[in-house]
Amino acid sequence: MRVFNFAAGPAALPLEVLEQARDEMTDWRGSGMSVMEISHRSKPFIDVAEQAEADLRELLAIPGNYRVLFMQGGATGQFAAIPMNLAPAGSSVDYLNTGAWSKKAIGEARHYCNVNIAADAAGSNYTTVPARGEWKLTPGAAYLHYTPNETIGGVEFAFVPQVDAPLVADMSSTILSRPIDVSRFGLIYAGAQKNIGPSGLCVVIVREELIGQARAGTPSVWNYKAVADDGSMLNTPPTFAWYFAGLVFKWLKRHGGLAAMAERNRAKAQLLYATIDQSGFYRNPVDPACRSWMNVPFILPDAALDKAFLAGADSAGLMNLKGHRLVGGMRASLYNATSIEAVRALSEFMLEFARRHG
Repeated sequence: MRVFNFAAGPAALPLEVLEQARDEMTDWRGSGMSVMEISHRSKPFIDVAEQAEADLRELLAIPGNYRVLFMQGGATGQFAAIPMNLAPAGSSVDYLNTGAWSKKAIGEARHYCNVNIAADAAGSNYTTVPARGEWKLTPGAAYLHYTPNETIGGVEFAFVPQVDAPLVADMSSTILSRPIDVSRFGLIYAGAQKNIGPSGLCVVIVREELIGQARAGTPSVWNYKAVADDGSMLNTPPTFAWYFAGLVFKWLKRHGGLAAMAERNRAKAQLLYATIDQSGFYRNPVDPACRSWMNVPFILPDAALDKAFLAGADSAGLMNLKGHRLVGGMRASLYNATSIEAVRALSEFMLEFARRHG
């Protein structure tokens, strides 16, 4: 029996794709081997890799002057790789601090360059996005980094910043959830384990003019030009994760692409927020103008009820609703593979729980 999985990552994966991977697990394309057993440099796997990139380019309408890299180390690895590749020694960079993942990126970048916190949402306890007019940007900054969606706090930018410096975005929890204009960004990176596929892979989409400038001492596996020149196969890549990501890209195309995903994701978020707001029982702490489509935190009126809520949810097949340890409460993640039926089931459970405990 399949449950409804609201995990923040590793997250729910499309059942169709899981079933395809299952069916191909021991005999991939009649080879008598698993895709995990073939050489990453063999023509069959290179075909898989190239098709995955082509499909991702089509889904996101990635311009021709951008390189797509399939890397390891997750988004956390990119916290260091970005300044090593984009910020010469002694340069300054701007960061927007809107939550836990922004703070982690800032902490790593400080090992490599002068970091200016151009805007800080700490004063709101990370429940909003600082107004654009409050930002204090650095003239000549090597880049501006921001996290469009804070997975832990459930805060999301409703706009793409317009700045002079190259714009760098950690889209781990929003990539492929809706159409975006890639040309507005210098670099986009995303850990796979939310909307792309299983963990172990990080996708980097970088404007070509920004590669080839890595500072001396940058390890080859983090040097964007070295990785790009070797087709993301400078070392053995996570072949299963790459293969699976390619299946997800095909699944997205079969189901209407990113415009269709946007409609589904908007509907799921609206349903859950309406349940919270109209209940008189639950509360979402985020400024309504900055509410995330992908990660919806909510708080019960008494933390003593949390244990009963989670136990009841588990019994109802509504899994992984416990909030992150940094903020507590509950959190439902509504990535592409989470169905509207799952959100309806959660809404019904929440209303019944509130009726019994309110």
